[in-house]
Amino acid sequence: MSIEIKVPVLPESVSDAVIAKWHKKPGDAVKREENLVDLETDKVVLEVPSPVDGIMGEILGAVGTSVASQQLIGTLKEGAAPVSAPIAAAAPAPVATSNAKAAPADQAPSVRRMAAETGIDPTTLAGSGRDGRVTKGDMLQAQLAPAPAAQPAVKPAPTAVGPRHEERVPMTRLRAKIAERMMQAKNSIAMLTSFNEVNMKAVMDTRKKYAEAFEKAHGVKLGFMSFFVKACTEALKLHPIVNASVEGGDIVYHAYHDIGVAVATEKGLVVPVLRNTDGQSLADVERNIGVFAKQAREGGLQLEALQGGTFTITNGGVFGSLFSTPIVNPPQSAIFGMHAIKDRAIVENGAVVAAPMMYIALSYDHRIIDGKDAVQFLVAVKNFLEDPVRLMLNM
Repeated sequence: MSIEIKVPVLPESVSDAVIAKWHKKPGDAVKREENLVDLETDKVVLEVPSPVDGIMGEILGAVGTSVASQQLIGTLKEGAAPVSAPIAAAAPAPVATSNAKAAPADQAPSVRRMAAETGIDPTTLAGSGRDGRVTKGDMLQAQLAPAPAAQPAVKPAPTAVGPRHEERVPMTRLRAKIAERMMQAKNSIAMLTSFNEVNMKAVMDTRKKYAEAFEKAHGVKLGFMSFFVKACTEALKLHPIVNASVEGGDIVYHAYHDIGVAVATEKGLVVPVLRNTDGQSLADVERNIGVFAKQAREGGLQLEALQGGTFTITNGGVFGSLFSTPIVNPPQSAIFGMHAIKDRAIVENGAVVAAPMMYIALSYDHRIIDGKDAVQFLVAVKNFLEDPVRLMLNM
């Protein structure tokens, strides 16, 4: 029975996808739920799993092809894959000479036979086949190639600089979308950044004191991000203009707090959204962030998780950033930046002491957010973090 392989139903905000990679070729055995193809949208990479055990049929969409929702891109033949006959039964191979080398098991049968006959090791050749595989033609060419001339004991020094090579690769859909949104923010928002600094000792002491009990009670580790999400949520409640957005000539005040948390992946930055953070505990935030981070790394992040959001937090500190001016994610009006914690000399009660300090930043749309609002928002975040008990007591 032939089964159609179609592009999944795409959300309204995603017009099309691009075939990024086929994991199977015609004739390959396929297991149920095994990923057949990766489809890259401008937000995430979607996997298309096989609904049944079977054999890969036709591939109707080449890598790089733009495809639409529910478009037919291949076929699958349901049923168990045939058992391959032993290689020796297909055609008797000549007895290998004493210097013959065995080819790796993943090489084609013709390549393995030639390796046994000639002693040429296919792993030393640059394959011209798909995914760099060595072909029978590569083996024949290696067999006919003249033996390399003996090299002098000492190579002469090069007299000129050799050719310089460049590699040009197209942007992924995700990277292109990031670039588009960054330019949109630059060209449409009157962006400004304000800064402050936070003494992180109280948060660090709280984590150290309750880390073991917290993990035992909630099954998740107590990290820094949950403190920042909750501190920003409380600060947004005090300064709702920072949680607002611009729509045409209107300012839209959101009565909810959906905070996006930037997550770095190999393909680029994605921003899954924590919904209604006002109603989430520290444990809820840590648990949800952990799920999003795992899905982002493994490519299982759903499009719905990336949509919406009234405010964003980005943490450059995990990469060592000490100071930055993050870019607002439209249609939001502000983004909060965390940075690396560094011991610095500060004055405390008239004495100079070393303290674990973090610079914090707020980039905002100056069309609707005044400098006073931005600074007061940062001060509120600072106060919550320097006295984290207030977060737990909702004060």
